[in-house]
Order: sequence, then structure tokens, then C-alpha cells
Amino acid sequence: MVLKRDLRVRVPLSPPKPERKKMTQPTFNIVEPKVVHNWTTPNALQAIEKAGRVCYKSEDRITDESAEKFVRMLVNRRHEAMIEHACASFILTTDRGITHELVRHRLASFAQESTRYCNYSKDKFKNQISVIEPPFTHSADRDAWAASVNVAQHTYLTMLNRGVTPQIARSVLPTCTKADIVLTTNFREWRHILRLRTAPDAHPQIIQLIGFVKQWFQDNYPVIVEDLVKGDQ
Repeated sequence: MVLKRDLRVRVPLSPPKPERKKMTQPTFNIVEPKVVHNWTTPNALQAIEKAGRVCYKSEDRITDESAEKFVRMLVNRRHEAMIEHACASFILTTDRGITHELVRHRLASFAQESTRYCNYSKDKFKNQISVIEPPFTHSADRDAWAASVNVAQHTYLTMLNRGVTPQIARSVLPTCTKADIVLTTNFREWRHILRLRTAPDAHPQIIQLIGFVKQWFQDNYPVIVEDLVKGDQ
């Protein structure tokens, strides 16, 4: 007896459901960008007035309330060389892409967290890298970014475990790696930084970061940024 093969195509009752793609769970540390005031020239407005009045030999007109009015006059007349006599210092937390932009301000002084000497596999860093998350619009882009950072961290930690020094292993760290940077400069240069780095065409992350500094000046030395704030309105 010869058995006949059943050549009929069996169609499943319902198509198989596609596998749901799982979101990449980050194993790295995500930190928020921030700015911490470090120090400012004591009695900054008074220091500026004292220097500026030497030009006019009007030191006899200095009073307890004269500094702000005098500094406003200097700023309005663009006699900004005088406001170089006061400085402010901040500690900024951002990513290394943004620090690359900041250090181009050559009149400022900097001190930056070093990936040559910082070993992120140590307990003090919780055995992981820290990153700043970019402002993604779509969750799929964020997921792709997280997967990439996970790979970079795994490669970095593996290299360190094999005995590679941090200064060599850092070559695989992503641009979004978090960095603390001290930025110290005079009030005139701060005005230049605020004007340039909060412009509409600046990088969105540096707009946010330097926006924190701008707000600090508004709260503490509004006369230094009055015209810049008016320009935003």
C-alpha cells in the first residue's frame, strides 16, 4: 500500500506575533547637568567702581550706594574694560562635547576632570561611567544611545581589567561622558560667554548650562546682564 503525501498548505489560524523589542536598560550612571557657584571677587561692584573712577579721578564721589549706578553707566557706554576687575568662578557639570566648546574661551581659566587619571572602575565612581543624557525627541533614538553607551562602558571596564591604563582605555569613552569643569574668568568675558552660548543657534545643552550662569548673574549682579536679558525679551 502506497501512502500519498498531503500536499495541502496548512495556513495558521493567526499570524505569529512579532517579538517585542526590549528597551535597553542602562547600567551606567546618568547625571543632570548643573552649575555650582565657586567664588566671586569680594564686593565686586565696589571693586569695579574703585578702578573705574581712577580714569575720571572721581574717587571722592564714591558712596555706599554709588557702585551699581556707576557700573551700569560703564556697561551702557560699553566701557567694559573696567568690569574686567571683577571675576567669577563656577563648577559646571556637563558632557565632554560641551567642555570642548567651553575651553575655546581662551581668556578664561579651566580645571577639568581628567580621564587620564580618573579610573571609573574604582569604588569611588561606583564602578561605572557617568554620562549626560542628550535631549532626545524619540524613545528609539534614546534606546540606541543607551545601547551604544553600554557597549562603550563594557569595553572600557574590560580593558581596565586586563591591565590597560585609564589614559589608554579612555579612547573608547563616549562624548557624553560626564565631566566637571571649573571655569573662572572676569565679568567682561562672562558677558561674552553668556551672549554667545545662549544664542538661539548655540548647542541646546550649552544653552541650558550657561543659562544657569546667566540666572546666577541675574540674581546676584543684575546690572552686569541687564542688557542681555532685555535682548532675550
